[in-house]
Amino acid sequence: MLVAALVALAGCSGGTGAARPSATTSPAGGLTPAQGAAVAAGAAAALTDPAGVEWLCRPGQSPDPCRSDLSAVVQPASGPARIERTALPADAAIDCFYVYPTVSRQDTALADLRIDPAETFVATAQASRFSQVCRVYAPVYRQFTGRAITDPALLTRANAAVAYDDVAAAWSDYLTHYNRGRGVVVIGHSQGAVMATALLRNTVDARPAVRRLLVSAILLGGNVTVPVGGRVGGSFAHIPACTSTSETGCVVAYSSFDQPPPAGSFFGRPGLGVSYHLGLVPGTTPSLPDSAMQVLCVNPAAPAGGAADLDPYLPAQGAGSAAAPWVTQPGLYRAQCMYADGASWLQVTAPVTPGDTRAVVGPMLGPLWGLHLVDVNIAFGNLVGLVRQQAAAYRSGRPR
Repeated sequence: MLVAALVALAGCSGGTGAARPSATTSPAGGLTPAQGAAVAAGAAAALTDPAGVEWLCRPGQSPDPCRSDLSAVVQPASGPARIERTALPADAAIDCFYVYPTVSRQDTALADLRIDPAETFVATAQASRFSQVCRVYAPVYRQFTGRAITDPALLTRANAAVAYDDVAAAWSDYLTHYNRGRGVVVIGHSQGAVMATALLRNTVDARPAVRRLLVSAILLGGNVTVPVGGRVGGSFAHIPACTSTSETGCVVAYSSFDQPPPAGSFFGRPGLGVSYHLGLVPGTTPSLPDSAMQVLCVNPAAPAGGAADLDPYLPAQGAGSAAAPWVTQPGLYRAQCMYADGASWLQVTAPVTPGDTRAVVGPMLGPLWGLHLVDVNIAFGNLVGLVRQQAAAYRSGRPR
């Protein structure tokens, strides 16, 4: 099962041991002024390059929702809030190739290639902060829509091939016309992670020359698999799990939960939930039986293992209600990869501190989904910081 629409980025949770208020963030219909302006601009016709690929985000393109205002309200555990300003570089040393999750609300099995407000919003919400460390390319693709996700008859291999072929064509266009030997991070969430996993498996994993361009892959909420207790050999034969902040050519993957995934959860278990959709996309047939695999979990705040603080960045709530388009809450969350009962997941906790009244995100879509809607945002600062360190390591080993 894939997320039908980014209707909200957070819900409510009871924390650990005491009640907390719920956290809400902007759905696609309730944006801050900056986000609303980006949506209005992005709702124009798709921007096609000479190769025929429609780009949602591309360096030099205007509008570009992947380069937006990154100002954030910093909400500490105590004391007054402050505004954090973040400047974007004119250029970055590496690229990012981002594939967005299921957001289309069109009433068909597959979305067309229009840029609707939902695509613009999710690019801002999930990809724009990466522009601090990379030039972001994000293709429009004919993805499974929210309607298709609720109607199994529409989830066919033929439809999956159409969606995948759009992503693969954009990747080929990127490598041919834009890459110029630069390192690249491949990023995907949910349906986007499924497509990105297939892309890496089909076009990168077994090709050393292309694999050398891979700074890392960030594949969240997509059930990337490895052999039980292993780092490589499930979804990928040659791309291993990241185990340090300086390792490159590796993958970061996880699904976040605030409690152990229940039986039948859509994420964190091989062969269930989102794993079913992996089998529809060309080139994603598992290399090992489900019984021999586990879903990969790499903590972006501590790739070597253990618990660490998360650095969340969530879109602020409500049009005109925020002093900045983002909210961050330092010291609120901790995370650690956990393994139990055949499941692997990023366990997110919010220990209750006396006097700390900040709201905590929760499983808006229910326990089977966990914190899927905020997989990216719950650790956005950690992910950006990790890419920054990986980019430095990549460039020191492979001078431009």
